[in-house]
Amino acid sequence: MRMTRFSRPALVAALCVSALSAHAGHELLDRDVENGQALYADHCASCHGANLEGQEDWRFPGPDGVLPAPPHDETGHTWHHDNVLLFDYTRLGGQGALAQRGIADFRSGMPAFEGTLSDEEIWEVLAYIRSTWPDRVQDIQAMRNPPH
Repeated sequence: MRMTRFSRPALVAALCVSALSAHAGHELLDRDVENGQALYADHCASCHGANLEGQEDWRFPGPDGVLPAPPHDETGHTWHHDNVLLFDYTRLGGQGALAQRGIADFRSGMPAFEGTLSDEEIWEVLAYIRSTWPDRVQDIQAMRNPPH
C-alpha cells in the first residue's frame, strides 16, 4: 500500500504521540503498587481519605488560610500535575515543593515525608494513586510528563 503525502504526516504524528505516551509515566511504571497502597493507608489516608476522596470543601481555604487535603481520585486535581511535582510535593511537603519553584505565598498543609518515606516508597504511593484512575485520566496525566 502506497502512503499519500497526506497520510505520512498523520502517521508520523501518531507515532510521536505514541512514543511520548509510552515514556511519559516512566517514574510510576513497574512499582510495587500493593506496597504503595499499604503505605498510603498508613501515611496518607488520615488526611486524603481511605478511598482517596479528600476532605470536605477541599477547594476552599479554612479559617487558617490552608486548603483542606484534596482528593487523589479522578475527581481531584492530582492527575493535573506531572510526576516530579507530585514526588517533590510529597517528599518536601507543600511549602517546600512550591518554595523550590519560587512560589512562597501559598499556604499548604501537606507535610514533608522526607525522612519518613524513602524515595522508592514515595514513588510506590504515587503509583498506587495513579493505578486507581481510569485509563483516560492516566493517559492525560502521562502526557504532562516530559519524555526521557
